[in-house]
Amino acid sequence: MRFIPVTCEEQVEMLVRIGVDSVDALFEDIPGDARLARPLGVPDGMTEIELAAHLESLAARNSDGSRVVSFLGAGVYDHYIPAIVDAVVSKPAFFTAYTPYQPEVSQGTLQAVYEYQSMICQLTGMEVSNASMYDGATAFAEAALMAARVTKRGRVVVSGAVHPEWREVLATYVESGTLDVVEVPASGGVTDAAAVAAVVDDSTAALMVTSPTWYGTLEDLTALGVLAHDAGALFVVGTNPILLGVMEPPASYGADIVVGEGQPLGNAISFGGPGLGIFACHKAHIRQMPGRIAGRTTDVDGRPGFVLTFSTREQHIRREKATSNICSNHALNALASGVYLAALGTHGLAGIGEACIAKAHYLEDALVGCGCFERVYGAPFANEFTLRYRGEVADMQTRLLERGFLAGLDLGRFDADDAGLVLFAVTERHTREVIDRFVEEVSAL
Repeated sequence: MRFIPVTCEEQVEMLVRIGVDSVDALFEDIPGDARLARPLGVPDGMTEIELAAHLESLAARNSDGSRVVSFLGAGVYDHYIPAIVDAVVSKPAFFTAYTPYQPEVSQGTLQAVYEYQSMICQLTGMEVSNASMYDGATAFAEAALMAARVTKRGRVVVSGAVHPEWREVLATYVESGTLDVVEVPASGGVTDAAAVAAVVDDSTAALMVTSPTWYGTLEDLTALGVLAHDAGALFVVGTNPILLGVMEPPASYGADIVVGEGQPLGNAISFGGPGLGIFACHKAHIRQMPGRIAGRTTDVDGRPGFVLTFSTREQHIRREKATSNICSNHALNALASGVYLAALGTHGLAGIGEACIAKAHYLEDALVGCGCFERVYGAPFANEFTLRYRGEVADMQTRLLERGFLAGLDLGRFDADDAGLVLFAVTERHTREVIDRFVEEVSAL
């Protein structure tokens, strides 16, 4: 009876107690054509041993990162995760905690969030960070709404070089008409600055870009930031946190809000989730920031302690003052990122960023050199790059998967205009031997 909450005998007893003859009688007020008149299409039950074997056979059909070499990226990356990360996040005090409403019993969780926030501020160059959001896409969309609140304007300009799924999430957010979204095209793999200048005006709440872009290229953030600020708009920049160990932080280029996908910081691929939404801004805008913020204070005896300083949601304040429907944060993922950053330190993070960039350029040169790919963009790139394949992308990827390689991301899946383009991501896990072997397999197709 482990998995059956109500026995047949108990069901009969409940029906007798409430005075009906059958379960169907409970639903007699529902029209018959709206009710299922046949048994559910559920297979016969299995024993626990049979079920475990069945689930294992289904799982074995997946090709996870331990069995294939992945050159996939676009927000989720195959980085090495030090053992200490799992050791800390698996502690029951963290792993089973839900949310830190009561500071007197949540000091560990609150301190972990506070430390995470502090590290994100150091990476991005911003003054305040929230406790995290659901993923990079929701952080991006929330940044648009926050910019509208800060500027009291109702339109945002978004680069077509932003991840298409991020743009899709933003479009879903504003379906109710809360905000107008104007998309400017990408040119040469980066935001078309002339197109931006033509549409950014005194009704624009924010100019929103990412660097690296969807194509892996790096934007001229200084020039784009000037265009935004000259119109009185905020400048929202999405970034890859791994690269901030070696690149100037977005704050250096005038960013007002910085967002990003935090998965690369100590979180497993896990078939695409859960993610970690990074969100940081200037202190002047802290009361318009979505989500929650942990702060450090002192108690009546002068001892340091941690509290939930801001939680601008309708459960805590008047509904009309709530800044976001996101009422929680990905605390365990944020903890993993904090442990990861603390374990690596400044020099360790820089070393990983440098390795990713150097190996990406090595692979790009090798793929172009083998004659199977050609360059399409002249803009600089970091850990990801886009090339055009001289053949059928789907066929190439299928044949290389049989040889143990996930050969990049087919960008034609997202936009017909990008047919033939493949996005490759390289991490510190890709050794020179692995990269050379991959290029050999590509050349042999």
